[in-house]
Amino acid sequence: MRNARQAPWSLVALTALVAVFMLAPIALSVLAGLVNNYSMGLKSGLTLRWLGEVWENYGGTVGASLLLALLCVAGNLLIGVPCAYALARSRSRWARLFEELLTLPVAVPGLATALALILAYGTLKGFRQGFAFILVGHMVFTLPFMVRTVGSAFQRNELRSLEEAARSLGASFAQRFLGVLVPAVLPAIVAGSLMVFTLSVGEFNLTWMLHTPLTRTLPVGLADSYASMRIEIGSAYTLVFLIVILPVLWGLQAVGTFIEKHHGT
Repeated sequence: MRNARQAPWSLVALTALVAVFMLAPIALSVLAGLVNNYSMGLKSGLTLRWLGEVWENYGGTVGASLLLALLCVAGNLLIGVPCAYALARSRSRWARLFEELLTLPVAVPGLATALALILAYGTLKGFRQGFAFILVGHMVFTLPFMVRTVGSAFQRNELRSLEEAARSLGASFAQRFLGVLVPAVLPAIVAGSLMVFTLSVGEFNLTWMLHTPLTRTLPVGLADSYASMRIEIGSAYTLVFLIVILPVLWGLQAVGTFIEKHHGT
C-alpha cells in the first residue's frame, strides 16, 4: 500500500524532471534573445532590440511559413482523406504495397527527398523558384501522416456497418462519404491536420534544399540567423518562432478538442 501511494509522487517528480530537462534549453535560448549581451547575461540588461532586427530582416518568413502550412493541410485534406479511404477499403496486395511506398519519404532523409524532387522538376524554372515547389516537398513528406491517421479511423468495423446501412438505403457514394463517413472520422481528420501543420511549419532539412533566397521559411531563416549573425539575433528568432506558432497550435488543439467532444465516436 505504501508503494502504491508513493508511485504517483514518483511519476510526478519524474515528469517534472523530464519537463525541466526539455524546456530549460528553450528558456535559455529565449532569454539570450532578450539581453543586450549574451556573454554578460542579465547583467547587461534586457532589450527588445534583437526582436526588432529579426522582424526587420526575417519578418516575411512568418507569413510564408504559415501560408505554406495551411496550404499543406488543405492539400492533405483533398488528397490524403480520399486516399486513406481507398486504402482502408481495398483488399488488393497492390494497395498494401502502395501504402508502404507512401511512407518512404518519412524513412528517407529529407535531403534525399529534396534532391529527388530537384532532379525531377528542377528544370521547370518558374516552378522551381516559387513557394509551390516547397509546398510539393511538404506534401510529399506529410501525406503519410494524414493517410495513416485517417486510414486507421476508416478501418473501424462500426464504420463499415454504417456505410453498408447507408448503401442499403440508397445513398450514393458521395452521400455516404461526405454525409456519413467524413463526419464520423472528423476527430481523426483534425488530429491529422494538426500533425501536418506542425510538421510543415517546422520542416527544415527538405525546405533548406528546396528554398531560394526569395523563398525562405521560418526554419530556414532561423538557421541562417544562427549561422551568420549574433547569437542574440538567433535566439530572438527562436522567440519570434514561438510567439507565432504556439497560439496557432493552441487554437488548432482547442478546435480539435471541441470536435472530439461534440463529434467523437
